[in-house]
Amino acid sequence: MQSFEDFKINNQLRNAIEDLGYVKPTPIQAKAFSVIMSGKDVIGIAQTGTGKTFAYMLPILQNLTFSKQVNPRVLVVVPTRELVLQVVEEIEKFGKYSTIRVLGVYGGINMNRHKDALAEGADIVVATPGRLYDLVLCKAMQLKSIKKLVIDEVDVMLDLGFRFQLTNIFDLLPERRQNIMFSATMTNEIEALINDFFKGTQKVSVALSGTPLDNISQHCYAVPNFYTKVNLLVHLLQDTEVFNKVLVFVSNKRRADLLFAELEDFYSEEICLIHSNKTQNYRIRSIRQFDEGKNRILVTTDVMARGLDLDKISHVINFDTPTFPENYMHRIGRTGRAEEEGTSLLLYTEKEKDDKEAIEALMEFKIPEENMPASIEISKKLTSEEQPKIVEINNPTKRAGDVPGESFHEKSDKNKQTNQGGSYKRIITKKYKKAKTRGDKNYNKRNKRK
Repeated sequence: MQSFEDFKINNQLRNAIEDLGYVKPTPIQAKAFSVIMSGKDVIGIAQTGTGKTFAYMLPILQNLTFSKQVNPRVLVVVPTRELVLQVVEEIEKFGKYSTIRVLGVYGGINMNRHKDALAEGADIVVATPGRLYDLVLCKAMQLKSIKKLVIDEVDVMLDLGFRFQLTNIFDLLPERRQNIMFSATMTNEIEALINDFFKGTQKVSVALSGTPLDNISQHCYAVPNFYTKVNLLVHLLQDTEVFNKVLVFVSNKRRADLLFAELEDFYSEEICLIHSNKTQNYRIRSIRQFDEGKNRILVTTDVMARGLDLDKISHVINFDTPTFPENYMHRIGRTGRAEEEGTSLLLYTEKEKDDKEAIEALMEFKIPEENMPASIEISKKLTSEEQPKIVEINNPTKRAGDVPGESFHEKSDKNKQTNQGGSYKRIITKKYKKAKTRGDKNYNKRNKRK
């Protein structure tokens, strides 16, 4: 299909697409449309930035007729709150000329607000697994009318440990429904989920798992420690023309806070931060300011930026090398979107070298290595994680399997005694062959007299 004119869609959707300025469907949109329209179960594999949301929502909206019923007919499950807001916004754009009612539910706000909104009725509910499960358990949300279930970023959902909630939701949904799953990668756990719960699933794939996007230029730097990475990053970010919109990934919340504090001394007016410990309003504001260009640099963790549709990112910088190679693919997929050029930088230490090589093995691509600029100071300062562990010579930590030395001796019989629960308990146990509480004492005596 060369244009959206080839799709069999109603005029309301066609007008919305024209307003958005979309002319040609992406490969995943072109491949998925007819399969989803057929009503078959679908697993779509496509890298981030290829229009997956539109790929599943366009056929769903085409088939979704007007209704006044309260209970939703379409359920979309996504891993993060930010992604809920993004998907809701996208659906509202696509359904601009229709009467579709869409509602987003997620943790971090009062659940009574979601209960009241659900009571008013919705056609499509977009939810995080935790809040969805809570709403179903308290009977605020009924799943009996669900005809289509969409699980977006299913690999992230499983990585975050949401398999329990997902499987319980499957059990509560009507058996006759269409299942649609989308992911950037195809893992063994996803295969197991499909085999356990779905039948006759058709796979739609436009890229092999782990294949790097052609329009992303990748580079890496070998750096000795955290604070030297900070020095290199500060040096690189000084070029505001080249590094005009930068997403910096770190491995966890604590390191994100630490890096933000270091960079804030140099780029206080240009930097923002998001991770799961920040309030919902703070996170939404940070994303909006970064997306609008008010902030040039966004420091984040894997979970918070996965799936977000952030436009025109010039660079993705992997400050920490991800432990799971697939996460590297998700990270760099934030740049080079919509056929634009993007750049990815990977900073790795000696301890992270194996992780870097695992990434290269997955991609079957050797990331070109750049020389450290001569002006970069090699820091001697170390984080608590990097500092060597000190073990006292005369008081080493005891390890499993250690053989006792010559000075070792067994405890004396007196010191081998154990707490047996008090004399009263032992006497009662011996007298009545089983332990009795003080409340049973008179009862036992009466029975003995009889």
